[in-house]
Formats: sequence, C-alpha cells, structure tokens
Amino acid sequence: MVSLSRIALGLLSLFATEVGLAQGGASGAPKTLVAVLAHADDEAPIAPLLARYAREGARVYMIIASDGSEGAGQQGTIPRPDSVPRGPELARLRADEARCSAQALGLQPPILLGFPDGKLGDYIGDRSLLFRLTQRIAEELQKLHPDAMVTWGPDGGVGHPDHRLVSAIVTQLARAGAPNVPERLFYMYIPAEGIRAMNPQRGEPPMLIPQAKYFTARVAFKPEDFQATVRAMGCHRTQFTPQVNERVSSAMERVLNGAVLLIPAFTTGAVTDLLP
Repeated sequence: MVSLSRIALGLLSLFATEVGLAQGGASGAPKTLVAVLAHADDEAPIAPLLARYAREGARVYMIIASDGSEGAGQQGTIPRPDSVPRGPELARLRADEARCSAQALGLQPPILLGFPDGKLGDYIGDRSLLFRLTQRIAEELQKLHPDAMVTWGPDGGVGHPDHRLVSAIVTQLARAGAPNVPERLFYMYIPAEGIRAMNPQRGEPPMLIPQAKYFTARVAFKPEDFQATVRAMGCHRTQFTPQVNERVSSAMERVLNGAVLLIPAFTTGAVTDLLP
C-alpha cells in the first residue's frame, strides 16, 4: 500500500515540473518590438534594426497612423513619381507598399490605422481626431504588448508635423502607464547626411538634428539586415525614384557603418540591445 507521504511527494514533484515547464515556456516566448510611425516609408531610419530582430526571431510590427493619400508631387525639392494623384488610389498603393516593405524586412503584416495624411493635428477641422488616434494607438499597443517601442523623436526626423504628433502620443501613453505600453521607448532620427542625400539642394536643416550626447543607444546590425533594408525601400515606388533610393541607401550605409543610433526616452546609461 502506497503511503500518503509518498503520494504527497509525487504530487509536489509533478506540480514543480509543470511550473518549471510553464515558466520555461514563458521565458522562451519571442519578444515583441513595435515601431509606431506616421507614414509608410517612415521605417527607413530603423529598417536594419527591424530586420535584425525579425531575423533573430522576435515579433516585429509597424503601426502606421496615416493613409498616405496626400503624398503625391514634390516634397520640397525631392522628386516624387507623379503617376498617381492624391486620394484613395494613392492610399491603396501606399498600403501595398507598406506590406511589401514589411515582407522584405521579415516583419509581421503592418497595422494600418488609415488616419488622414498630413492632417493628424487638424484640430479645427476635426476636434476628435487626435483623441481617436491616441485611442487607436493605445488599443493596438495593448493587444501587441511590446517589450520595446521605437518612434520618431520630438524633432520628427525632418520636422514633419505628423511625425511629431505620433511621437508625442506614444510618449504620452508610456508616461501615463497605458495598459501594456512599456517605458522601454526609443526615438529614431535621420542623420544629416541622409537628409542631404534625399534633398541635396536643401543642405543640413537647422535645429533639427539632436546633439550627439543624447544618443546613448547604439544597436548593431549585420550586412544582410541592410540588404533587406535596401529591398524594403525599393517597395516605396510612389515615394521615391530609383535614383533617390540609390543615393540615400549609399549614404546611409556609409553613415550607419553597421549600427543604428537611438535616443532612449526614459532609460539611462548605454544601450546596445533593444530587446535584452
């Protein structure tokens, strides 16, 4: 006859094994990185990192706030293909280009929120717009439960108002302790050399590039990640001509030199891994 003590020990052993398996499964689950962007093609400055973490097995997502419907014609002096007029057809093509880029980088399908392009701050035209955008981003982040996030810094990279508003919303959610929104938030930017490559006539923009002392995150990537970036940028056919893509890719490869620099929103000290 089996003693009660032996039965109890067996049950405890089984319980410990199951707990260990559960904990092991949880710790072995892939981590999640989310880039919150204003437009399709905004991923360019951090595309090598997105490709790196996807290649390493993380779940990597892009949340894209606007529909891109107003992005035809010239952007300053950057020549853009003009084959598609502003409106729903351009929005459809931009969505296709976002999906193409995500696939080239090895990411999950992009999350397209479809808000009006170039008008995220149109408080007079639609006083509920910013509140609805904030709620949608919060809902998506709550579902994704990211371990880390990347978005534009307050400068918006090139100073675009949509970029700045997305940055402000993501920072707001992190500081407010919104559900499943981590404080592990990093700001991306475009180096001056990249901006000059896009727009050689413009030169380095004044009061836009953050001081070097703020870039305490330096995250490495491999050559295959940059190759994926070049393929992804080639997806944005309504955004950039092949000549601009080639010029920008060459400049960025030289400037980045195997690592992307980011500004941590809250963390202090040196950072070498977005998903430690």
